[in-house]
Amino acid sequence: MKRLQAAEKHNLTILVLCQIIFMITSIGVLTLSGVVGFQLSPDPAWATLPIAAMMFGTLLTTLPASLLMKAIGRRAGFMLGTAVGGLGGSVLCVLAINQHNFWLFALGNLLLGLYQGFAMYHRFAAADVTRLEVRSKAIAWVMAAGVAAAFLGPWNTSLSQQLFPDQPLAGPYLVIAILTGVAVVLLSRLRVPASGEPQAGEVQRPMARIARQPAFILAVSAAAIGYAVMLMVMTATPLAMSAQGLEMSHVAQVMQWHVLGMFAPSFVTGHLIARFGLLRLLLAGCMLFGASVLVALSGNQLGHFVAALVLLGIGWNFLFIGGSSLLTQCHNESERGKVQGINDLLIFSLVTLASLLAGTLLHSLGWIGLNLAMLPAIGVVLALLLVYRQALRIRQTG
Repeated sequence: MKRLQAAEKHNLTILVLCQIIFMITSIGVLTLSGVVGFQLSPDPAWATLPIAAMMFGTLLTTLPASLLMKAIGRRAGFMLGTAVGGLGGSVLCVLAINQHNFWLFALGNLLLGLYQGFAMYHRFAAADVTRLEVRSKAIAWVMAAGVAAAFLGPWNTSLSQQLFPDQPLAGPYLVIAILTGVAVVLLSRLRVPASGEPQAGEVQRPMARIARQPAFILAVSAAAIGYAVMLMVMTATPLAMSAQGLEMSHVAQVMQWHVLGMFAPSFVTGHLIARFGLLRLLLAGCMLFGASVLVALSGNQLGHFVAALVLLGIGWNFLFIGGSSLLTQCHNESERGKVQGINDLLIFSLVTLASLLAGTLLHSLGWIGLNLAMLPAIGVVLALLLVYRQALRIRQTG
């Protein structure tokens, strides 16, 4: 693996710092917005509407964000999304909590979803600002920012509540506003090379032709199915643990280990891709998901939940980063916007559906049944992987 050049280090440092800020925001919203929604909502049944609004905002923004950045560049697009979505959304949340306005709070979360729709492209921007031979490493380093956020996110939600003694839950959103403001300043220093910006005159293939590529099908399936399955189990875990009589402190412990499992491997994922190849990494991701199911089926004590969720997190890391890296091989610069936009649109469509189904499946199937339901989905990724590998062998020997 070649070393990063000075310009690559400069740009990658900015993207990593901005990814940390984004992840702190995401963890804060997922932790607090349901609680705030319950306090502000006119009907308790609407308590999770702000979180749903955030996911809907992401779903609406994903494809337009990619196409906009193709037209105006990564730096301008990221600055716009962070300023309007991150800074604007968090300020609205602070105002809504202080004014006890549920619908304003939901609007703030919708804008934070817009921020997420732009920030999800940090990983692809890492590929844009680095050479081909270090792109997998760059994507992995951006994803590794979640390790810092796994600690900083919970600290923000607890320590910053002292900022507004009368409305303590407004404090974390104020910190998010400050951090996203810092991110806007950092992004102004981002320098995407010409090769990473839209190129005039390049021929664009129809999306239908691009989508028929076996590499595209495998890349999208690995990232989307891996993300959806992970989020479904992650969402159901607190409910399953509560049903076993475990305390919320235990739930927090399990979730922190899970987030570390999701992002800590990113420090070496790029090296693993370089040494063993993308296909072996994707295969390892499928196997780790299977191991997570086996551990979950073996017992319902705290240790079982910790081990199962750590394995689930590492499996997600391999499938998501592996799929993201493979996707960069499926398009040229002129096709980048629509291909990456469709990719993330498909991912978040499946993720949104999984988050909605998690509680229903847990109620109807139970914890064991929910985990067993993972296996057919992962089996699809495994089958596509084996088909793609066989196609590569035929091409190489043909």
